[in-house]
Amino acid sequence: MNCQIRIFHNPRCSKSRQTLQLLKDRGIEPEVIEYLEQPPTTSEISALIDKLGIRAHDLLRSKEKEYTEASLSSESSRDEIIEAIAANPILLERPVVVNGDKAAIGRPPENVLKIL
Repeated sequence: MNCQIRIFHNPRCSKSRQTLQLLKDRGIEPEVIEYLEQPPTTSEISALIDKLGIRAHDLLRSKEKEYTEASLSSESSRDEIIEAIAANPILLERPVVVNGDKAAIGRPPENVLKIL
């Protein structure tokens, strides 16, 4: 089971570190994807949105300067948002934990427990 769990992780983010620790405390060694170093592809981002069951805009960090620079808004299309995240991975809300066909955003970290 552990091999299919992945975390889109930013080691500088406290919530991301807390979520990773929460998984490890439960004996789960997820595949760690440092998405700022290994940006997700547009198809991976699209799959994340589907697995999360959210609007594409809900996967964005709207307080980042890149959000404004990309002229994004709550009216932006799914494709615009996916392209923006692929081009500027800092826009990806973090952390995202994926378990098979389910995913959860670790804000708060305990959110991910529902998909384990």
